[in-house]
Amino acid sequence: MRRADRLFQIVQYLRGGRLLTARTLAERLEVSERTIYRDMADLIGTGVPIEGESGVGYLMRSGYDLPPLMFNREEMVALVAGARMIRAWGGAAMAQAAEEALVKINEVLPEVERARAKSIEIHAFSTSQMTDEVRRRIDDLERAVDSRTRLILSYRDKADQKTERPVRPLGLWFWGKVWTLVGWCELRNDFRIFRLDRIDAMVADGAFKAEHDKALRLFYAREAEKGRERR
Repeated sequence: MRRADRLFQIVQYLRGGRLLTARTLAERLEVSERTIYRDMADLIGTGVPIEGESGVGYLMRSGYDLPPLMFNREEMVALVAGARMIRAWGGAAMAQAAEEALVKINEVLPEVERARAKSIEIHAFSTSQMTDEVRRRIDDLERAVDSRTRLILSYRDKADQKTERPVRPLGLWFWGKVWTLVGWCELRNDFRIFRLDRIDAMVADGAFKAEHDKALRLFYAREAEKGRERR
């Protein structure tokens, strides 16, 4: 859990004047009591009305609430436009999550900011290429990347030659109408980029362990070096 998320959760646990010990909070958040003590000191230092001390417990005076979520115009444009693009061009689960995120943000924005968000005239529209099958494939590949699941891809290259590729999926890239998978191809023993519209089928083939010489950051470094050489 990120520290910001943990601090938010502490405030939620203390709502309603509940007295909680550092040990209880540490168990709920799966951190050490020392971490809770530091978090409490930081929250009190920023003005959150928490009372108490170590060994006794902590409580928060009633009536306190988190300040409304605020974005400047550029941040709001980026969030709204990004969510609309994912809704049009992302996987099915991604699109639904983008829609729900917009709803949640809209609920906590002040009225003036809510009106500004609705007035942003940046839109994205999908095409017939974004079929339900393609959307499901994007979601499946994103989960495979996240869980480090090795895949066997039935793949067609640009010459329409079919091959079976054992691949470690590392990341997804969107190029505008075209999604690609960056992965370590065990057949070629190197990094490869696979177009999703050329994947005919894929089968999960167990988990793989992260290795330094097959990591996405190494692929990025190699691509950056190629870019410098072309200049």
